[in-house]
Amino acid sequence: MSAAKIQTPIVNDLEVNETEVNEIEVDKIKTGDAPSRINSLDWPRILACLHESGWARTGEVLTAQECDDLRALYSNDNLFRSKVVMARHRFGLGEYKYFTYPLPALVTELRESLYAQLAAVANDWESKLGGKSHYPRTHREFIKLCRAAGQARPTPLMLRYESGGYNCLHQDLYGAVYFPLQTVFMLDRPELDFAGGEFVLVEQRPRAQSAAHVLSPRQGEAVIFTTRWRPVQGSRGHYRVNIRHGVSTVTRGSRHTLGIVYHDAE
Repeated sequence: MSAAKIQTPIVNDLEVNETEVNEIEVDKIKTGDAPSRINSLDWPRILACLHESGWARTGEVLTAQECDDLRALYSNDNLFRSKVVMARHRFGLGEYKYFTYPLPALVTELRESLYAQLAAVANDWESKLGGKSHYPRTHREFIKLCRAAGQARPTPLMLRYESGGYNCLHQDLYGAVYFPLQTVFMLDRPELDFAGGEFVLVEQRPRAQSAAHVLSPRQGEAVIFTTRWRPVQGSRGHYRVNIRHGVSTVTRGSRHTLGIVYHDAE
C-alpha cells in the first residue's frame, strides 16, 4: 500500500440526484447468491494462476440476465459520479464512468466477496516484496484505511467501447493506498455482440523482451489481475515484475465491462 502515482484522472463530474440513486436504480438488480457463487469458484486454481502469472480467469460468475441489467445501468447518469472520454486524454478510444456511492448492491457484493478471497494473496505478495503493509481480512476494514488516507471516492466503473475503440496500456492507481489486484467482468458476448476487443496484459520483464497475454473472457466471466506488479522468484529473493493492461481494437459492435477496483480514490 505504498505511495503510487495516480494514473487515471477524474473528470467531467456528473450531477447526481441522490434520491433517484437510492430509491430507483441501486436495488434494481436482484442479488442474493453472488457471494456464494464467488466462494464456490475453483480458488486453488485461481490462486495458483495469480502466483504464477499475475492474472487468472474465473470462469462464468454472472448470469446473462445480470450482465444485461448491469449493462443497462450505463445510460443512467444518476448512478455515476464522473465520466472519462478516453480520446481527450490520449488513453484510447472509448469511455468509462465511475459509480457513485451507494453502489448497486450486486457491485458491492462482488467487491466484498472477491476481496475476502484475495486479501491473503495481497499479503503474501507484500511479504515477498519486503513491504510492511497488511491488508485486513474484509473489504470494509480496507476501505477504512482508504478513508484515513483521504481516499473516499468510489472506483468501481463501467467501460464502453464502440467499433474502433481501444484502451492503451495503463495501470489503475488512485492514491497512496491501493490494493494490488483488481477484477474486470465481461458483460457482452464475444463474437456475437462485438468482435476484437481482447483484454491485453503486458509483462515488462527486467533485461528481457516484454511478454503479452491476450485474453477473451466469456460473458459473465471475470479476469483477476495485478494492479501494478507481481513478485517473481530470483536468485537473490523476489523482485517486482511490472504489468500493464489494456484492450485491443474493437472491430465490430459494442463492448461493455464492469471494473472492480478495491481501493477508493482521492
